[in-house]
Amino acid sequence: MIRTCVLYIDMRKSTDLNLAHRPQTLAKLYTSFVRAMTRIARYYRGHVRGIIGDRVMVLFDVDSCFANAVNCAIAMNTVAKHILNKNFQANEVMFGIGIDYGRMLVTKAGIRRHGSEQGNYKNLVWLGRPANVASKLTDAANKPTEYDEIEKVHVAYERRTPPAWAGSGLLGAIGVGAAEVASSPRSLGGPFGLAAAVQGTGSSPYGLLTAPNASPSGIRYAPISSGAQIAPSEGKGWEWFTETPSAFLSQLEVQYCPSRITHKRSDFGSFCVVSERVEIKAGTPPILMTKAVWNGFKKERPNSAAVQKALFKKIDIVVTGYTDEIYGGRAEFPGLRT
Repeated sequence: MIRTCVLYIDMRKSTDLNLAHRPQTLAKLYTSFVRAMTRIARYYRGHVRGIIGDRVMVLFDVDSCFANAVNCAIAMNTVAKHILNKNFQANEVMFGIGIDYGRMLVTKAGIRRHGSEQGNYKNLVWLGRPANVASKLTDAANKPTEYDEIEKVHVAYERRTPPAWAGSGLLGAIGVGAAEVASSPRSLGGPFGLAAAVQGTGSSPYGLLTAPNASPSGIRYAPISSGAQIAPSEGKGWEWFTETPSAFLSQLEVQYCPSRITHKRSDFGSFCVVSERVEIKAGTPPILMTKAVWNGFKKERPNSAAVQKALFKKIDIVVTGYTDEIYGGRAEFPGLRT
């Protein structure tokens, strides 16, 4: 049994690299990667205990294991980003690094062959939670931000000044405002209910709807904001709001005599459908570590730049088998960039 820090480093997008480059190029990259990471590990009193393809496992001596593990990760990140990546396109070669601390058991696992294939096929296997968590942190590190295209509907409603009696008395008590006391629902126009925002002409084909803020080139509206309400259009009594497609469709009604689609709100003016790029999963930094590692590093190296400048911060990710805080960062050693 041993209680120390364990580090994994793994190459990102290795499948894409295999498809984009010749085998000879990748062989040189893998060889350079393993040699560089091994030298860095030895410099920080680490011992390489596993090399599987483009993944390297490093264990550290017990003394000052936190400082050595974190500094080793920073050096690996610097060399991988600025030296190994030098002859490739920007950010084409990326790596993820994960570190954990705890008790591990080492044992031999494998088979013994006889005959023409006689020999030992045994390797050291490190058992324990730290090895598993560090490996999963490596898988989660240095992942790009994920986005998705979401459709939204921008709807224009007439901005009206409520009458003096609206919002007060009996009508105000039951919540009736200016929009509710208007005349009748507004038609979307056309035999299929196509409004001016879809036609891009400023009015519906049959003149049943006049679009707000129209111009010969189509509808003009205020920029999209982060809130639900869009800024009012200049010089017009209209306001733009952002609605989900389902919410907008729930406000439509079908009439058959005559055949048309109408909006339930009488102050409806026009609409347009747009696609917005929305972040669905935040990206992660190249170095991830558990709370135990970060606290141990701060205790061993309280005056280091990583601690003084808070280069590692708590991040919100989920790792199976681990429920405590996770810290991540993009720290580098400037002297290793050349």
